Amino acid sequence: MGRGRQKAKATKQARDMKYFSPATDYSALQRELTGPGSRASNRRSEPLEPVEPDYSEYADKYADDLDDDEESGSRRIG
Repeated sequence: MGRGRQKAKATKQARDMKYFSPATDYSALQRELTGPGSRASNRRSEPLEPVEPDYSEYADKYADDLDDDEESGSRRIG
């Protein structure tokens, strides 16, 4: 088989693969996406709000460091 035939065959195969659309089983897709032991009806209707971290214990812990920097009147470079 010459190069022209080989290239034409490869082009035909690539075109067939590109435009081939198999029948989609949407129920199987839904089962796969929900995972094992989960049901689609168990989803919450309200979205969860993001939880902001509590930095109050760090504010108390490092408050002295911030006060020391302000009292010295000098700035650190670097």
